[in-house]
Amino acid sequence: MKILVTGGAGFIASHLVDRLILEGFEVVIVDNLSTGKKEHIHPKAKFYNVDIQSKRLEKIFQTEKPEVVSHHAAQIDVRRSVLDPASDAKANILGLLNLLECAVKNGTRRVLFASSGGAVYGEQKVFPADENHPTAPLSPYGVSKLSSEHYLYYYHKVCGLEYTILRYGNVYGPRQDPHGEAGVVAIFTQKLLKGELPVINGDGMQTRDYVFVEDVVEANMTLLINPVTDIFNVGTGKETSVEGIFRFLSGLTDPTLHPTHGPAKKGEQLRSCIDWQKIYQATKWEPRVSLHGGLAKTVAYFRQR
Repeated sequence: MKILVTGGAGFIASHLVDRLILEGFEVVIVDNLSTGKKEHIHPKAKFYNVDIQSKRLEKIFQTEKPEVVSHHAAQIDVRRSVLDPASDAKANILGLLNLLECAVKNGTRRVLFASSGGAVYGEQKVFPADENHPTAPLSPYGVSKLSSEHYLYYYHKVCGLEYTILRYGNVYGPRQDPHGEAGVVAIFTQKLLKGELPVINGDGMQTRDYVFVEDVVEANMTLLINPVTDIFNVGTGKETSVEGIFRFLSGLTDPTLHPTHGPAKKGEQLRSCIDWQKIYQATKWEPRVSLHGGLAKTVAYFRQR
């Protein structure tokens, strides 16, 4: 089977590409390298340095004829989306529409879409939130992800394109970018290993559902092999505060360092935690890597680098 992976040079999708190739899939990567890294591109994958908004995308589909698309290319920074909603929409909504048009015209039968289990729900009323929880995103990023889900439903009903939506928790692990505004685990780890003091925005009591990248890859593989047109949370069902993440990481790096606190950021939720029972009932997937185990693997990766 041939699968086209957008964002395949990025953090999550590059891990997925590695696994796909290991399992014998033929993989085509489309990535504009705005945040992806050349060193993350698997040598056995065919790579196109193309933006998903580009007209060149249709030629790639015409040439490659992928049966399945795994769509991870996106603007993922919540704070950047607040500062520039139009750019977020161009990348996340118009880019998706270009991709779906190319898919329909060229015989792609299915799309796996990386959505956000934190951003689409907004401030939760129930913890952990299942897939039926009301969706009330508080950032343009969340709005763009939820809009994308609606477009996938439309293309399924009108064009017959199958889809699976995976609403990720806060994914962390090796290859995460430590230099941006998003990805607190990578940012904290990098600073702690350098002996620098991380800045915690707000009081540090805001919580997220941290899920290790290996578990996310396994969820994708499970739903690729067992296709279901539906929406699934991919998380751990456990809340961890930013302050708690810092304590874990400082214990693995330098316990003598203490964080500083800055102002809270607009568009960020106070609490986020998602239920994974639906994907377990459908596929028997469950998160297997503990938070401490995943953080230890992440620190070891950054320390080696």
